[in-house]
Amino acid sequence: MSIQNNELMTTTGNRFILPQAVETTFTAEELAEDMDGIQLNFRQVKVPAGGTLQYEIPTEDPDVPDYDRFLEGIILFHHPSNAYWPDVEDGGDGENVPPQCQALDGKFGHGSPGGLCASCGYNRFGTRGKGKACKNMHMVYLLRSGEFMPLQITLPPTSIKPFNEFVSRAFLLHRRGICSALVQLGLKKMNNGKDDYSVTTFKLLRYFEGEELCQIRNYADQFKEQVKEMLSQRAEQADAISGDVVEVGTPSRRLPDNEDHFAIGGVIDGEREELPA
Repeated sequence: MSIQNNELMTTTGNRFILPQAVETTFTAEELAEDMDGIQLNFRQVKVPAGGTLQYEIPTEDPDVPDYDRFLEGIILFHHPSNAYWPDVEDGGDGENVPPQCQALDGKFGHGSPGGLCASCGYNRFGTRGKGKACKNMHMVYLLRSGEFMPLQITLPPTSIKPFNEFVSRAFLLHRRGICSALVQLGLKKMNNGKDDYSVTTFKLLRYFEGEELCQIRNYADQFKEQVKEMLSQRAEQADAISGDVVEVGTPSRRLPDNEDHFAIGGVIDGEREELPA
């Protein structure tokens, strides 16, 4: 399958357009000047509650979101993320009260109690009912065709196992990277005997091969490094606030060089907002 103007064929016959193919008359330097000092957030998508079978997708108008039954794209990167609220009734859903302790990488918490998540007493089953006092989540960055920035999809604990099984079955079993295929995220309704809830479903649409796979891998590798840098900066900021660190390094304002195809002026800060439920 050939590539024309960085457009990759999808299973529906439409072209999957990588961000490099989006034309603009503005230079990288002009965009960097416009974005100076502005925090550039990912559009955050939550798995809906109550068994709802549609995703709510933020748009340019915060009062008029889009709704879609399925999300189709390429998973550029993913990582765990943990958060601890001591009192669920006082805002522990994460909507109104920030977590007391937060591990942006799912490994090391910042705040109280902080420290290694693997050895934290709150990160054990049975510390809040049958579950954990610390909420384990997973961040998935899904790039849709023609969009410049990926969606940041927060998987709740109930969707993590299906995600892990999908990655193992569709990618690790075949020794492929997670960015090497076009995937579809859906929703299904489940019931725990008391309440309905929604669980994310995952479907492999097709693998990329040859030159198109090379393009996607290069793009995903650079994006992954920028997100890792963002998480590191956020961890430094959290330590500085708590008094553990005095100085915070100056954040980068540009992604790794990719012939000006993916350069921004602001700091990617997709987890600046409070963690969703």
